Amino acid sequence: MDLSRSSLNDSAFLRACRGEPVPHTPVWFMRQAGRALPEYHAVRDGIPMLEACSRPELVAEITLQPVRRYGVDAAILYSDIVVPLKAIGVDLDIVPGVGPVVAKPIRTRADLDPLRPLEAADVPYVTQAVRELVSTLGPTPLIGFAGAPYTLASYLVEGGPSRDHAATKALMHADPGLWNDLLGRLAGIAAAFLRVLVEAGASAVQLFDSWAGSLAPDDYEAYVWPHSKAILEEVGQLGVPRIHFGVNTGELLGLMASAGADVVGVDWRVPLERAIHRVPGKVVQGNLDPALVFAPWDVIADKTRSILTAGRQAPGHIFNLGHGVLPQTDPDVLTRLVDLVHTESART
Repeated sequence: MDLSRSSLNDSAFLRACRGEPVPHTPVWFMRQAGRALPEYHAVRDGIPMLEACSRPELVAEITLQPVRRYGVDAAILYSDIVVPLKAIGVDLDIVPGVGPVVAKPIRTRADLDPLRPLEAADVPYVTQAVRELVSTLGPTPLIGFAGAPYTLASYLVEGGPSRDHAATKALMHADPGLWNDLLGRLAGIAAAFLRVLVEAGASAVQLFDSWAGSLAPDDYEAYVWPHSKAILEEVGQLGVPRIHFGVNTGELLGLMASAGADVVGVDWRVPLERAIHRVPGKVVQGNLDPALVFAPWDVIADKTRSILTAGRQAPGHIFNLGHGVLPQTDPDVLTRLVDLVHTESART
């Protein structure tokens, strides 16, 4: 093993993912690349989201910005969960202020035809960006990510973001055969995309299931869990840590943990100590409420210390927000938060 690879594997983030002793609790933030950073808005000015995700030099720059600014222990690739779908030809766009919008929502079996398998040749810009980042980041690990099948299916069936996921749930129950074929295809696309990321040099991956919390546990177990499990099992062959995260998934944490991830992400709605009991033996990630960064510093610091204390009950803990950085966040607060996590956790 060369020295650079050895240094990378010995990083606090990857050691925590493996449940090994760490010099300090590692920290990174979901949606840390962009949103709150003025330098992000400067380089992306006038460039649509999906176009930005297809420019390797821009992807690399935006991914590096929070590493420079905050001193986080891991970078996460600047991308979006619909990038693989766009790459295989699905007619969609990310509409500012709305989110992903699909031109032709899935309603019948014939609508599955555009969902062909993804190949590395479909996303050469991703491979190029990851390789450039790995050479620049040095001992800082790069996290790649993909959308989980349920969340991708929700966008494809609803045609865009939804508050109640009514069409998605109706399809799931009305035609389980079509539903499972849809999620099977999406699982294959997500697994292939994660493979591209890892083979290009990503050190860890995260599977985002943003909308899984809309499901009852029985429905999640019957209609979603097998497909997420298939992704995590396939990625497990690549030898990198796997993180599984969902929003409002307190009642699903045990099932999500059993799908095969090494690390379970916890949103802010569940106290971390309670989440740890629901995922015994698992490393956890989380879970400061993203809105708390607008509170007075003593409130932020007290809550952070309590999360760090709770995290010590798990085999490993990666500090993060309970979801993504909010656009109005003061970047200086996040820099100060990283320093606090490092300082406080290094004392114990």
